Order: sequence, then C-alpha cells, then structure tokens
Amino acid sequence: METKVRKRSVSEVLRGHLMAIIFFVAVFGFFIYGISSAERNSASEGRKVLEENLRKAVVSCYALEGAYPASVQYLEENYGLTYDKDKYAIGYVAFASNIMPDMQVIELEEAEADAP
Repeated sequence: METKVRKRSVSEVLRGHLMAIIFFVAVFGFFIYGISSAERNSASEGRKVLEENLRKAVVSCYALEGAYPASVQYLEENYGLTYDKDKYAIGYVAFASNIMPDMQVIELEEAEADAP
C-alpha cells in the first residue's frame, strides 16, 4: 500500500500560521482587557470600603461620646481607623461637634495620573 503525501505550498503554510497567530493575539488581547478591568474595579471598591469604614467610625464616635470627632487622627487613635496614606487622602471638615462632618476620600494615584 502506498501512502500519498501532499505537499503544501508556502502560501498555504503561512496562511495556517497566520490564522493561529491572529487567534493567539485576540485571546491575549481579551486577557489583558480583563485584567485591566479587574484592576479598575478593585481600586474603585477599595475607595468605597474606606468611605464606608470612615462613616462607621464617625457614627460610632458620635454614638459613644455624643459628639462627632474633630479630626481623622482622633478616629485613627481611638477607633482603629486605618488606611493606606500613600494611596488615599481623606478630606475631613468638622463644623461643629453636633453636625456630621463633611468627608471625602480621594485616590492619590488617580489624581497624580491626571495632573499635567
């Protein structure tokens, strides 16, 4: 019995490899997009968690002491508030001890990246 071997032309070989390369690049592109999307969601979630923890600490202080704290440092020292100071900044303005302070969490990396 004789086996026939079909010789493929160079263009047929290149076309086959080109399809594999295109498929690989497409899959790799989707993978990179998924990772960057997950990183954005993680950063946003971290900010939300810090805002929630800050609000809980402020309300706990008011409930226990009858007055809102004068500063974020007071919350850190007495209520265990911790956060990454290299990544976040907290804007905290206390008007009076019986009025809830104005609080804002700012992501520093985002602000530095947007700066000209």
